[in-house]
Amino acid sequence: MGSSGYLRYTPWVLSYANPTFSLPGVIAILSFSWLLGGCGGEASAPKSASLAESGQVTPGESASALGEASAVEGADAMARGLEVEAPPKASSRIVFLGDSLTAGLSLNEEQAFPYLVGKRLQEAGFAVEVINAGVSGDTSAGGLRRLSWLLQQDPALVVVELGANDGLRGLSLEATEDNLRQIFEQVRSHGAKVLLLGMMIPPNYGPEYSSAFAALFPKLAEELNLPLMPFLLEGVAAQPDLNLPDGIHPNAAGHEILAEKLFPYLEPLVREMAPELTSEAAGIPLSTP
Repeated sequence: MGSSGYLRYTPWVLSYANPTFSLPGVIAILSFSWLLGGCGGEASAPKSASLAESGQVTPGESASALGEASAVEGADAMARGLEVEAPPKASSRIVFLGDSLTAGLSLNEEQAFPYLVGKRLQEAGFAVEVINAGVSGDTSAGGLRRLSWLLQQDPALVVVELGANDGLRGLSLEATEDNLRQIFEQVRSHGAKVLLLGMMIPPNYGPEYSSAFAALFPKLAEELNLPLMPFLLEGVAAQPDLNLPDGIHPNAAGHEILAEKLFPYLEPLVREMAPELTSEAAGIPLSTP
């Protein structure tokens, strides 16, 4: 989907310093350095891309999503007349609501896993339109604040990848759980499906906190009957050749694996909602608000 303007946002940035930890079944070396801070200037925008009628994938136009500190600013931009195109009638829209992992930090727009899995879905014959609404440094509270604007895009499915920054900041797990519950409730009230992506954190705040954090995602999935990918970074975390030098954000090769591992969780949901691609629908975009 093209955009007639840009929404500005001020990013919050996490960097990482090098603790090592292990969890049952998963050893994740997540290196991080505290602390949050505005980096000044503009962050990279959420990613957009399109599939041309020829079937070849080309990068689309970039546009910024609303950041944690800019929900009001984004609303003002909407009030000034920023128009958002309606999705093609032949497609089902998927929104990826997340942080820098979803945004594809330091990567080109077509290298991030939302684009890659969207491309794979289209190649499998599904008429889908993907919106990458990942914002670096976003928390569950930030995602909740910008959700209402994203729901105006009329998604059929929202993939939620939030909470990691809450855990890295040592925020209240009760607050994180409440924020996520509200996100799921609002998405379902809108009539869309939800897929939850689980996350783990290092034990910097003690093993009790990190264990409770990891258990939060399956708990919500069971209580709310949500489909769950247990750990988004499975097979990528702790692998130097699959991550950027910061040791936490996957590189292009890592995102390829994320897309590959996410597909089996996403495909059954898409099969329930997405019309099959026809020759008339061959150019459906993988786009961004």
